[in-house]
Amino acid sequence: MASETDIETVAVDLRRRLARKLEKDGRLRSPEWRAAVEAVPRHRFIPRFYREGAGVTTWEPVTPETVGMEEWLRLVYEDETWMTQFDGRDIDWADPKGISNAAPTPSSTLPSLVVRMLEDLDVQDGMKVLEIGTGTGYSTALMCHRLGSESVTSIETDEGVARRAGHALTGCGHTPHLLVGDGRAGHPDGAPYDRLIATCGFRSIPPAWLEQVRPGGVILTTLRGWMRSLGLVKLIVTGDSASGWFSEDDPSFMIARQQDAPEGLGMVPGPDDGTVRKAARGPEVLTSSGPAFMAQLAAPDARFFSMAVDGGPVSTFLLDSVSDSFAVLAPTDGGWQVRQGGPRRLWDAIESAVATWEEYGSPNTAAFGVTVSRDPQAVWLGNPNGPQWPLPS
Repeated sequence: MASETDIETVAVDLRRRLARKLEKDGRLRSPEWRAAVEAVPRHRFIPRFYREGAGVTTWEPVTPETVGMEEWLRLVYEDETWMTQFDGRDIDWADPKGISNAAPTPSSTLPSLVVRMLEDLDVQDGMKVLEIGTGTGYSTALMCHRLGSESVTSIETDEGVARRAGHALTGCGHTPHLLVGDGRAGHPDGAPYDRLIATCGFRSIPPAWLEQVRPGGVILTTLRGWMRSLGLVKLIVTGDSASGWFSEDDPSFMIARQQDAPEGLGMVPGPDDGTVRKAARGPEVLTSSGPAFMAQLAAPDARFFSMAVDGGPVSTFLLDSVSDSFAVLAPTDGGWQVRQGGPRRLWDAIESAVATWEEYGSPNTAAFGVTVSRDPQAVWLGNPNGPQWPLPS
């Protein structure tokens, strides 16, 4: 068994190697954040974790005991996301088992995304930051190293996750203000903040954030729905409103637990429910990058699945449990037909949104912006006077 001194010596080299890689890839752009990456021991924050196993929905434990000290430490400092919890339940690390058919909840996000977001946050010495989603505490520690513990407040919804993060932070000499609660409410007692960063996804911007971030301050978060992530958005606060743009790529975080989808998908329609027409587009729009972004905007409360009906061909069901609307896509000899019912014509809305996107030249997400006030909130294409899609309230 390697000694603690040996582990720390190897970890220092691995951190420097990680920092060089992140700098080469363009993620690390400033000496202050590079110093933080080289200083903060990620292995203290994820002493045990899970990685994908042989099956798509199978996860296997990674600890010094299961893979060996050297391999465990190497994996810790890879630019990878490692899972630390499933279905909101703690792991029995005294005897860890493989896990199947479970949904990851907290994780340690890949360092390149963490650092990219911290760089985009554009902090300066003396600024106060509110972090939504403490998670393992690794990103919190990076901010403490950069700004000082007294400048960092972090909120975690899971008491056990928060407790473990707190112990790791204290063990590394960091003492930020840690809270357990609903991140949507922020922490008014510590306001105003210069920056707010969220490491979980939200369906819209909580009004409390606008009240707690000073005018000219920055909100950096992922907007997402129940079908997919919309992407990372950076907003500049102007008082009781904020606006900004999506990033070019599509980083995704798990949705905040308080905004997770209902357990039930909604009522599955009968074979004769709804009205039928020929579909201009098939179900591939729900999974193709650009069209799927538009589909999420057009049907924010929907989810989908595919299955064979009565031994026939596979159909795709799009169900909105909020409005009790549905669309069912079925293959025909000439393409697809859609059957729709309920207050909203889901497929009409999706086809219209995708057509608008194509009219604008099928742009990437950087062409989309967000305008936020207490109510309403909207995503727009091109400029605030262009086509708009409301965010859920």
